[in-house]
Amino acid sequence: MWDGWEADEPGGAIVSEPARLAVVPQPAGPPPTWRPRDLTDVLDGTYKVPVPEIGRRNDGIGLFYAGRMHSVVGESEGGKTWFALMVVASELAAGNAVVFIDFEDDAPGVVGRLLALGADRQHIRDRFAYIRPEDPLSMGFNRQEIGQAMHDLRPTFVPVDGVTEGMAMHGLELKDNTDVAKFGRLLLRPIAEFGAAVATLDHVVKDKEGRGRYAIGGVHKLNGINGAMYILENRNPFGVGLTGRTTVRIAKDRPGQLRRHALPHTSGLHWFADFVLKSHDETFAEATLYPPIEDDGPVRHTDVMVRISNAIANAKEPLNVRGLEARVGGKKDVLATALAALVDEGYVEVAQGPNRAKLHTLLKPFEEEG
Repeated sequence: MWDGWEADEPGGAIVSEPARLAVVPQPAGPPPTWRPRDLTDVLDGTYKVPVPEIGRRNDGIGLFYAGRMHSVVGESEGGKTWFALMVVASELAAGNAVVFIDFEDDAPGVVGRLLALGADRQHIRDRFAYIRPEDPLSMGFNRQEIGQAMHDLRPTFVPVDGVTEGMAMHGLELKDNTDVAKFGRLLLRPIAEFGAAVATLDHVVKDKEGRGRYAIGGVHKLNGINGAMYILENRNPFGVGLTGRTTVRIAKDRPGQLRRHALPHTSGLHWFADFVLKSHDETFAEATLYPPIEDDGPVRHTDVMVRISNAIANAKEPLNVRGLEARVGGKKDVLATALAALVDEGYVEVAQGPNRAKLHTLLKPFEEEG
Protein backbone atom coordinates (compact mmCIF):
# COMPACT_ATOMS: atom_id res chain seq x y z
CA MET A 1 0.00 0.00 0.00
CA TRP A 2 1.11 3.56 -0.56
CA ASP A 3 1.12 4.47 3.13
CA GLY A 4 2.86 7.81 3.48
CA TRP A 5 3.77 8.15 -0.18
CA GLU A 6 1.17 10.80 -1.00
CA ALA A 7 1.11 14.39 0.23
CA ASP A 8 -1.51 15.47 2.79
CA GLU A 9 -2.94 18.18 0.56
CA PRO A 10 -6.61 19.19 0.37
CA GLY A 11 -8.43 17.21 -2.30
CA GLY A 12 -5.69 14.60 -2.46
CA ALA A 13 -3.34 16.67 -4.66
CA ILE A 14 0.31 15.71 -4.88
CA VAL A 15 2.66 18.66 -4.52
CA SER A 16 6.29 18.85 -5.52
CA GLU A 17 8.69 21.77 -5.35
CA PRO A 18 9.30 23.85 -7.29
CA ALA A 19 6.30 22.99 -9.46
CA ARG A 20 2.89 21.56 -8.53
CA LEU A 21 2.38 18.17 -10.16
CA ALA A 22 -0.85 16.81 -11.56
CA VAL A 23 -3.74 16.11 -9.20
CA VAL A 24 -4.04 12.40 -8.51
CA PRO A 25 -7.17 10.97 -6.85
CA GLN A 26 -6.26 9.50 -3.49
CA PRO A 27 -8.00 6.63 -1.70
CA ALA A 28 -9.72 7.38 1.59
CA GLY A 29 -7.13 5.22 3.31
CA PRO A 30 -5.56 1.78 3.22
CA PRO A 31 -7.89 -1.14 3.93
CA PRO A 32 -7.57 -2.61 7.44
CA THR A 33 -5.25 -5.59 6.99
CA TRP A 34 -6.35 -7.24 10.26
CA ARG A 35 -9.90 -7.69 9.00
CA PRO A 36 -10.67 -11.32 7.95
CA ARG A 37 -10.16 -11.67 4.21
CA ASP A 38 -12.89 -12.51 1.73
CA LEU A 39 -12.28 -16.12 0.61
CA THR A 40 -15.10 -16.30 -1.93
CA ASP A 41 -12.91 -16.57 -5.03
CA VAL A 42 -10.75 -19.28 -3.45
CA LEU A 43 -13.72 -21.35 -2.37
CA ASP A 44 -15.78 -21.02 -5.54
CA GLY A 45 -12.87 -21.82 -7.83
CA THR A 46 -12.61 -18.42 -9.54
CA TYR A 47 -9.23 -17.56 -7.96
CA LYS A 48 -6.43 -17.46 -10.55
CA VAL A 49 -3.01 -18.70 -9.55
CA PRO A 50 -0.26 -16.12 -10.25
CA VAL A 51 1.79 -16.86 -13.34
CA PRO A 52 5.06 -15.17 -14.35
CA GLU A 53 4.33 -12.78 -17.21
CA ILE A 54 7.03 -10.10 -16.93
CA GLY A 55 10.09 -10.73 -19.10
CA ARG A 56 10.50 -13.83 -21.21
CA ARG A 57 12.88 -16.68 -21.85
CA ASN A 58 13.32 -17.14 -25.58
CA ASP A 59 10.78 -20.00 -25.51
CA GLY A 60 8.13 -17.67 -24.05
CA ILE A 61 8.29 -18.68 -20.37
CA GLY A 62 7.90 -15.63 -18.12
CA LEU A 63 10.37 -14.56 -15.40
CA PHE A 64 8.62 -12.31 -12.88
CA TYR A 65 5.17 -12.18 -11.26
CA ALA A 66 3.11 -8.98 -11.41
CA GLY A 67 2.55 -7.37 -8.03
CA ARG A 68 5.24 -9.40 -6.26
CA MET A 69 8.74 -8.88 -4.89
CA HIS A 70 11.70 -10.65 -6.50
CA SER A 71 15.46 -10.71 -6.23
CA VAL A 72 18.27 -11.27 -8.74
CA VAL A 73 21.60 -11.97 -7.06
CA GLY A 74 25.09 -12.82 -8.23
CA GLU A 75 28.74 -11.95 -7.92
CA SER A 76 30.04 -8.56 -9.00
CA GLU A 77 30.04 -8.18 -12.81
CA GLY A 78 28.00 -11.35 -13.14
CA GLY A 79 25.44 -9.71 -15.44
CA LYS A 80 22.68 -8.74 -12.96
CA THR A 81 22.05 -5.29 -14.45
CA TRP A 82 22.24 -6.59 -18.03
CA PHE A 83 19.76 -9.32 -17.06
CA ALA A 84 17.33 -6.73 -15.67
CA LEU A 85 17.77 -4.40 -18.66
CA MET A 86 17.00 -7.28 -21.02
CA VAL A 87 13.62 -7.50 -19.27
CA VAL A 88 13.24 -3.70 -19.37
CA ALA A 89 13.82 -3.69 -23.14
CA SER A 90 11.27 -6.48 -23.67
CA GLU A 91 8.64 -4.71 -21.55
CA LEU A 92 9.11 -1.45 -23.45
CA ALA A 93 8.86 -3.30 -26.77
CA ALA A 94 5.60 -4.88 -25.55
CA GLY A 95 4.11 -1.44 -24.96
CA ASN A 96 4.53 -1.42 -21.17
CA ALA A 97 6.23 1.09 -18.87
CA VAL A 98 9.21 0.66 -16.54
CA VAL A 99 10.57 2.62 -13.57
CA PHE A 100 14.26 1.94 -12.85
CA ILE A 101 15.50 2.82 -9.34
CA ASP A 102 19.28 2.90 -9.26
CA PHE A 103 21.48 3.35 -6.19
CA GLU A 104 24.69 2.36 -8.06
CA ASP A 105 25.05 3.57 -11.66
CA ASP A 106 23.95 6.70 -13.52
CA ALA A 107 21.49 7.55 -16.28
CA PRO A 108 24.01 7.50 -19.19
CA GLY A 109 25.24 4.07 -18.11
CA VAL A 110 21.79 2.52 -17.82
CA VAL A 111 20.20 4.18 -20.85
CA GLY A 112 23.32 3.50 -22.91
CA ARG A 113 22.96 -0.20 -22.21
CA LEU A 114 19.26 -0.07 -23.05
CA LEU A 115 20.05 1.51 -26.41
CA ALA A 116 22.75 -1.08 -27.05
CA LEU A 117 20.11 -3.78 -26.48
CA GLY A 118 17.97 -2.19 -29.20
CA ALA A 119 15.39 -0.34 -27.10
CA ASP A 120 13.52 2.31 -29.08
CA ARG A 121 14.46 5.89 -28.14
CA GLN A 122 10.87 7.11 -28.25
CA HIS A 123 9.74 4.25 -26.03
CA ILE A 124 12.39 5.27 -23.51
CA ARG A 125 11.21 8.89 -23.63
CA ASP A 126 7.56 7.99 -23.27
CA ARG A 127 7.46 4.96 -20.96
CA PHE A 128 10.73 4.75 -19.02
CA ALA A 129 11.60 6.62 -15.83
CA TYR A 130 15.09 6.57 -14.36
CA ILE A 131 15.42 7.46 -10.66
CA ARG A 132 18.85 7.96 -9.05
CA PRO A 133 18.20 8.66 -5.33
CA GLU A 134 20.84 10.63 -3.46
CA ASP A 135 18.97 11.09 -0.16
CA PRO A 136 16.43 9.03 1.82
CA LEU A 137 12.85 8.52 0.69
CA SER A 138 11.62 10.34 3.81
CA MET A 139 13.34 13.63 2.93
CA GLY A 140 11.53 16.53 1.28
CA PHE A 141 9.08 15.56 -1.42
CA ASN A 142 10.78 12.27 -2.39
CA ARG A 143 7.75 10.13 -1.52
CA GLN A 144 5.50 12.31 -3.65
CA GLU A 145 7.92 12.29 -6.58
CA ILE A 146 8.18 8.50 -6.82
CA GLY A 147 4.45 8.19 -6.14
CA GLN A 148 3.80 10.54 -9.05
CA ALA A 149 6.04 8.49 -11.36
CA MET A 150 4.17 5.32 -10.41
CA HIS A 151 0.77 6.96 -10.91
CA ASP A 152 1.76 8.49 -14.26
CA LEU A 153 3.42 5.45 -15.84
CA ARG A 154 1.71 2.48 -14.15
CA PRO A 155 4.86 0.38 -14.76
CA THR A 156 4.79 -3.39 -15.08
CA PHE A 157 8.43 -3.77 -13.99
CA VAL A 158 10.53 -1.90 -11.40
CA PRO A 159 14.17 -3.01 -10.98
CA VAL A 160 15.94 -1.70 -7.87
CA ASP A 161 19.70 -1.79 -8.42
CA GLY A 162 22.12 -1.48 -5.50
CA VAL A 163 20.14 -2.65 -2.47
CA THR A 164 23.24 -2.47 -0.28
CA GLU A 165 23.71 1.23 -1.05
CA GLY A 166 19.98 1.89 -0.79
CA MET A 167 19.74 0.45 2.70
CA ALA A 168 22.84 2.33 3.85
CA MET A 169 21.32 5.57 2.54
CA HIS A 170 18.32 4.99 4.79
CA GLY A 171 20.46 4.18 7.84
CA LEU A 172 19.54 0.50 7.76
CA GLU A 173 21.90 -2.35 8.57
CA LEU A 174 22.36 -4.83 5.75
CA LYS A 175 22.85 -7.86 8.00
CA ASP A 176 19.96 -7.05 10.32
CA ASN A 177 16.83 -9.00 9.40
CA THR A 178 14.61 -6.36 11.00
CA ASP A 179 16.20 -3.61 8.91
CA VAL A 180 15.86 -5.73 5.76
CA ALA A 181 12.15 -6.05 6.52
CA LYS A 182 11.91 -2.28 7.11
CA PHE A 183 13.47 -1.57 3.71
CA GLY A 184 10.93 -3.89 2.11
CA ARG A 185 8.03 -2.07 3.76
CA LEU A 186 9.53 1.32 3.00
CA LEU A 187 10.14 0.91 -0.73
CA LEU A 188 9.58 -2.53 -2.22
CA ARG A 189 6.17 -3.58 -0.92
CA PRO A 190 4.38 -0.31 -1.87
CA ILE A 191 5.63 -0.70 -5.44
CA ALA A 192 4.54 -4.32 -5.62
CA GLU A 193 1.10 -3.48 -4.20
CA PHE A 194 0.78 -0.98 -7.02
CA GLY A 195 0.80 -3.99 -9.38
CA ALA A 196 4.40 -3.91 -10.64
CA ALA A 197 6.87 -6.76 -10.53
CA VAL A 198 9.71 -5.51 -8.30
CA ALA A 199 13.19 -7.01 -8.72
CA THR A 200 16.06 -6.07 -6.42
CA LEU A 201 19.56 -6.59 -7.81
CA ASP A 202 21.90 -7.74 -5.08
CA HIS A 203 25.28 -9.37 -4.40
CA VAL A 204 25.93 -12.90 -3.15
CA VAL A 205 28.43 -13.66 -0.43
CA LYS A 206 31.91 -14.45 -1.75
CA ASP A 207 32.07 -17.92 -0.19
CA LYS A 208 30.52 -20.15 -2.86
CA GLU A 209 30.45 -23.17 -0.59
CA GLY A 210 28.75 -21.36 2.28
CA ARG A 211 26.41 -18.99 0.49
CA GLY A 212 23.57 -21.47 -0.09
CA ARG A 213 20.51 -19.61 -1.33
CA TYR A 214 21.29 -16.30 0.36
CA ALA A 215 22.61 -12.96 -0.81
CA ILE A 216 24.78 -10.66 1.29
CA GLY A 217 23.00 -9.76 4.50
CA GLY A 218 19.96 -11.00 6.39
CA VAL A 219 18.07 -14.23 5.87
CA HIS A 220 14.95 -12.05 5.60
CA LYS A 221 16.07 -11.12 2.08
CA LEU A 222 14.95 -14.58 1.03
CA ASN A 223 12.08 -14.99 3.47
CA GLY A 224 10.52 -11.64 2.51
CA ILE A 225 10.32 -12.46 -1.20
CA ASN A 226 6.83 -13.43 -2.36
CA GLY A 227 7.81 -13.84 -6.01
CA ALA A 228 11.02 -15.52 -7.19
CA MET A 229 14.72 -15.28 -6.44
CA TYR A 230 17.26 -16.00 -9.16
CA ILE A 231 20.95 -16.65 -8.58
CA LEU A 232 23.27 -15.82 -11.49
CA GLU A 233 26.41 -17.97 -11.70
CA ASN A 234 28.82 -16.38 -14.14
CA ARG A 235 30.74 -18.71 -16.48
CA ASN A 236 32.28 -16.22 -18.91
CA PRO A 237 32.84 -12.54 -18.03
CA PHE A 238 30.81 -9.74 -19.59
CA GLY A 239 32.55 -6.91 -21.41
CA VAL A 240 32.73 -4.90 -24.62
CA GLY A 241 33.57 -7.22 -27.49
CA LEU A 242 33.02 -10.35 -25.36
CA THR A 243 30.32 -12.99 -25.13
CA GLY A 244 29.34 -13.30 -21.48
CA ARG A 245 27.52 -16.35 -20.14
CA THR A 246 25.70 -16.86 -16.87
CA THR A 247 23.73 -19.79 -15.51
CA VAL A 248 20.39 -18.70 -14.02
CA ARG A 249 19.21 -20.80 -11.08
CA ILE A 250 16.02 -20.61 -9.00
CA ALA A 251 16.63 -20.11 -5.27
CA LYS A 252 12.98 -19.46 -4.42
CA ASP A 253 9.65 -19.50 -6.23
CA ARG A 254 6.80 -18.70 -3.84
CA PRO A 255 3.92 -19.14 -6.37
CA GLY A 256 5.56 -22.37 -7.59
CA GLN A 257 5.13 -21.87 -11.33
CA LEU A 258 8.78 -21.70 -12.46
CA ARG A 259 10.52 -24.90 -11.37
CA ARG A 260 8.45 -27.05 -13.72
CA HIS A 261 10.18 -25.16 -16.54
CA ALA A 262 13.64 -25.81 -15.04
CA LEU A 263 15.95 -28.77 -14.52
CA PRO A 264 16.97 -30.08 -11.08
CA HIS A 265 20.57 -29.68 -9.93
CA THR A 266 22.65 -31.32 -7.23
CA SER A 267 22.92 -27.94 -5.47
CA GLY A 268 19.17 -27.95 -4.90
CA LEU A 269 18.84 -24.84 -7.07
CA HIS A 270 16.98 -25.63 -10.28
CA TRP A 271 18.65 -24.63 -13.56
CA PHE A 272 16.20 -22.22 -15.17
CA ALA A 273 18.13 -20.68 -18.06
CA ASP A 274 21.43 -19.62 -19.61
CA PHE A 275 21.79 -15.86 -20.00
CA VAL A 276 24.07 -14.99 -22.94
CA LEU A 277 25.11 -11.44 -23.79
CA LYS A 278 27.07 -11.02 -27.01
CA SER A 279 28.68 -7.57 -27.14
CA HIS A 280 29.71 -6.43 -30.62
CA ASP A 281 30.85 -2.97 -29.47
CA GLU A 282 29.75 -0.18 -27.09
CA THR A 283 26.60 0.48 -29.13
CA PHE A 284 25.33 -3.00 -29.97
CA ALA A 285 24.74 -6.04 -27.77
CA GLU A 286 22.49 -9.09 -28.13
CA ALA A 287 20.91 -10.60 -25.00
CA THR A 288 19.30 -14.04 -25.05
CA LEU A 289 17.85 -16.22 -22.32
CA TYR A 290 18.06 -19.85 -23.38
CA PRO A 291 16.05 -22.61 -21.70
CA PRO A 292 18.04 -25.42 -20.04
CA ILE A 293 18.81 -28.46 -22.16
CA GLU A 294 18.93 -31.98 -20.74
CA ASP A 295 22.28 -33.52 -21.57
CA ASP A 296 23.10 -37.09 -20.64
CA GLY A 297 26.55 -36.91 -22.20
CA PRO A 298 29.81 -35.99 -20.49
CA VAL A 299 30.13 -32.51 -19.00
CA ARG A 300 31.90 -30.14 -21.39
CA HIS A 301 33.85 -27.46 -19.52
CA THR A 302 34.26 -25.05 -22.40
CA ASP A 303 35.31 -22.15 -20.16
CA VAL A 304 38.22 -24.22 -18.82
CA MET A 305 39.06 -25.37 -22.35
CA VAL A 306 39.44 -21.70 -23.34
CA ARG A 307 41.74 -21.03 -20.39
CA ILE A 308 43.90 -24.07 -21.19
CA SER A 309 44.15 -23.02 -24.84
CA ASN A 310 45.22 -19.51 -23.83
CA ALA A 311 47.72 -20.79 -21.28
CA ILE A 312 49.48 -23.02 -23.81
CA ALA A 313 49.43 -20.27 -26.43
CA ASN A 314 51.09 -17.78 -24.07
CA ALA A 315 53.72 -20.19 -22.75
CA LYS A 316 57.26 -20.03 -24.12
CA GLU A 317 57.52 -23.82 -24.31
CA PRO A 318 55.23 -26.88 -24.19
CA LEU A 319 53.54 -27.29 -20.81
CA ASN A 320 53.25 -30.37 -18.64
CA VAL A 321 50.21 -31.02 -16.48
CA ARG A 322 51.73 -29.28 -13.46
CA GLY A 323 52.45 -26.20 -15.55
CA LEU A 324 48.84 -26.15 -16.76
CA GLU A 325 47.50 -26.51 -13.23
CA ALA A 326 49.61 -23.55 -12.08
CA ARG A 327 48.35 -21.33 -14.92
CA VAL A 328 44.70 -22.41 -15.17
CA GLY A 329 43.82 -23.24 -11.57
CA GLY A 330 40.54 -24.77 -10.47
CA LYS A 331 39.71 -28.39 -9.73
CA LYS A 332 42.17 -30.94 -11.09
CA ASP A 333 39.47 -33.32 -12.31
CA VAL A 334 37.77 -30.53 -14.27
CA LEU A 335 41.09 -29.51 -15.83
CA ALA A 336 41.82 -33.13 -16.78
CA THR A 337 38.41 -33.51 -18.44
CA ALA A 338 38.79 -30.25 -20.38
CA LEU A 339 42.35 -31.09 -21.45
CA ALA A 340 41.27 -34.53 -22.67
CA ALA A 341 38.54 -32.92 -24.78
CA LEU A 342 41.06 -30.53 -26.37
CA VAL A 343 43.34 -33.44 -27.23
CA ASP A 344 40.50 -35.60 -28.59
CA GLU A 345 39.19 -32.74 -30.75
CA GLY A 346 42.55 -31.89 -32.27
CA TYR A 347 43.28 -28.59 -30.50
CA VAL A 348 46.18 -29.83 -28.38
CA GLU A 349 48.97 -32.28 -29.15
CA VAL A 350 50.62 -34.40 -26.43
CA ALA A 351 54.26 -35.50 -26.67
CA GLN A 352 56.49 -37.49 -24.33
CA GLY A 353 58.97 -35.33 -22.41
CA PRO A 354 61.81 -35.92 -19.96
CA ASN A 355 61.08 -38.15 -16.98
CA ARG A 356 57.94 -39.47 -18.68
CA ALA A 357 56.28 -36.04 -18.51
CA LYS A 358 53.49 -35.28 -20.96
CA LEU A 359 54.10 -32.03 -22.83
CA HIS A 360 51.22 -30.15 -24.42
CA THR A 361 51.46 -28.02 -27.57
CA LEU A 362 48.64 -25.96 -29.09
CA LEU A 363 47.73 -26.95 -32.63
CA LYS A 364 44.94 -24.37 -33.00
CA PRO A 365 43.22 -21.95 -30.61
CA PHE A 366 39.99 -23.07 -28.95
CA GLU A 367 37.14 -20.55 -28.84
CA GLU A 368 33.97 -21.30 -26.92
CA GLU A 369 31.01 -22.21 -29.08
CA GLY A 370 28.09 -19.87 -29.69
